[in-house]
Amino acid sequence: MASAADNIAANINFGVFSKAEELKKRIWFVLGALIVYRAGTFITLPGIDPAVMADIIKTQSRGVLGLFDVFAGGALSRMSIFALNIMPYISASIIVQLMSSVSPQLEQMKKEGITGRIKMNQYTRYLTVLITALQAFGIASGLQGATGANGAPAVLNPGVFFQFTTVVTLVGGTMFLMWLGEQMSERGIGQGISLLIFAGIVAGLPGAIASTLELGRTGAISPFIIVLLAIGAVATIAFIIYIELGQRRVLVQYPRRQVGARMTGGESSHLPLKINTSGVIPPIFASSLLLLPLTFAGFQGASATGDAGILNTIGVLLGRGQPLYLLFYSILIVFFAFFYTAVVFNPAETAENLRKYGGFVPGIRPGKNTAEYLDYVLTRLTVVGGLYLIIVCLIPEFLISRLSVPFYFGGTSLMIVVNVTINTMQQIQAHLLAHQYEGLLKKARLRGKK
Repeated sequence: MASAADNIAANINFGVFSKAEELKKRIWFVLGALIVYRAGTFITLPGIDPAVMADIIKTQSRGVLGLFDVFAGGALSRMSIFALNIMPYISASIIVQLMSSVSPQLEQMKKEGITGRIKMNQYTRYLTVLITALQAFGIASGLQGATGANGAPAVLNPGVFFQFTTVVTLVGGTMFLMWLGEQMSERGIGQGISLLIFAGIVAGLPGAIASTLELGRTGAISPFIIVLLAIGAVATIAFIIYIELGQRRVLVQYPRRQVGARMTGGESSHLPLKINTSGVIPPIFASSLLLLPLTFAGFQGASATGDAGILNTIGVLLGRGQPLYLLFYSILIVFFAFFYTAVVFNPAETAENLRKYGGFVPGIRPGKNTAEYLDYVLTRLTVVGGLYLIIVCLIPEFLISRLSVPFYFGGTSLMIVVNVTINTMQQIQAHLLAHQYEGLLKKARLRGKK
């Protein structure tokens, strides 16, 4: 039987949306913040030749820089003030989260509630500044000796002053985006950091589609192949939505208790376990590791002596779409899926929390047996989730390498776009549901006064 909340959610329409003034203000704030972000991606760093920089990134389009440029919406290829985007903050968050599982101090801090969360967020910000400064210094040092295809230098006036201004500007740009993402989460709708990455990926989509259609017009790609790609993209999106919304609900029963003269409790609930608990972290980690040799080989050039020759050989063997690349990519995806799932979900801790509040899984003894059962269920879900990640990530890789599609909009990017869209739509629906509840309460008060 459907609940009252389900019935109200089913009746949400555009009329309700037009009356939700607070929700509209939040959406307008998000749109304004995204406009500011996109405008910043076109402000080039001082002392950089944009044409030469775009030529350099183009040679690295199949490496790590090409992948990060997709997430940054082309900000890296233009070497703008937001060239590093929000990726240092993502890296710092993952590092702090991983450290909290091995450090007793951080683990205890995580259990302190809001106070501990504030401290961990502060540590994440400090680590973000450190990572951004190191990456910015590496970029500034590397750019001073970089040249384009015609031999033109990327930096007009290299030197210590250029390094200093580049580091300060890139650190300031990343910290501004971190602040902007937090403001979008508090005053807007959706998760701000995710929306910034979403905007960067989607921003490059119109140009990529136009390039593909142009290749179809000139005969470089068959129109039939373009139609198949469109159908495949729609089918992949539907498959991602189906899996990401899928859950394994573990039944949890609470015993009946007598409080005074009344019997309370006895109700049952569900412990939802997602099929893909690790999210998009495994593909990002796996692709970053595999694309590193290709990136270094591109920087070394075509020299066949010393380490450059070894890097070039590894780069050829691990090239996008090569059998060895696909094999290692699959293995790393499964490895990181299990690793990150073990970090974010602790069956023993969950079982202890259930026992503490009197909950139990029917047919399973509380404590150690419940932890083993949850670990068994989670292992099976992770296997399915790993296979799902392999399918979603390898099919685009195969199509890009075999059909020479002129853009990288693979499984990782597609998963980020779909997940952010689902999360944002769920929050919009929650706001509309709350607004409709407020309307019902006001009507009830008016009837009561009459």
